[in-house]
Amino acid sequence: MKKKIAISQSNYIPWKGYFDMINMADVFVIYDEVQYTKNDWRNRNLLKTKKGLEWITIPVKQNNLDQTIDQTQVFLPKWNIKHWKTIQSIYGRAPFFKNYKERFEKIYLEMDTLLLSEINKQFIFEICDILDIKTPIINSRELSLAGDANERLIDACKKLKAETYISGPAAKDYIKEILFKENDITLEWIDYSGYPEYTQMSTPFEHGVSVLDLIFNQGNQANSFLKTFNP
Repeated sequence: MKKKIAISQSNYIPWKGYFDMINMADVFVIYDEVQYTKNDWRNRNLLKTKKGLEWITIPVKQNNLDQTIDQTQVFLPKWNIKHWKTIQSIYGRAPFFKNYKERFEKIYLEMDTLLLSEINKQFIFEICDILDIKTPIINSRELSLAGDANERLIDACKKLKAETYISGPAAKDYIKEILFKENDITLEWIDYSGYPEYTQMSTPFEHGVSVLDLIFNQGNQANSFLKTFNP
């Protein structure tokens, strides 16, 4: 069986497609030693409210353009308390909110780090557990990757003895497929279309929101709405 890996920056309470990517891989690599980009998914995500979509954003400081994600820190105290109150107000009446309330409340209220990357990982690990995703997750720094953007991905594949690299469609802008072919690595592109809808608390249906929406609305059936659990 060919070993597959996926590599991605950490996101804050990511959408369901992020967890499908993790579940597709034999090893998932969090790649936070790259440039932090503002107005991206690293420190924010969308929640579904009765009035429409609402951003929930971790307040971080960017000291320079070369700052990496794993160097990025929170600059406002009590952001975690504010976020938890927001989530409670939006999803408090969701069918399965009570089932997961203690788990997420514990993470939010006991948050003891200012590092964005570490905050994101706490939520990613917890959500993987809830969704029954068993893929090992490692940090890219463990691999001491070298080269440019494409060479580092190939280097990761070789060091993890992977024959297939899984990528989201946005990476088509920079991935050089010929380099992967030359190194006998198969590129597998994720298709994020065709997700089944589930019952949300309001209409119209929205796919591109935090996976918390799926968990609080579908409970232990949440992973049946991921493509990797329902091919």
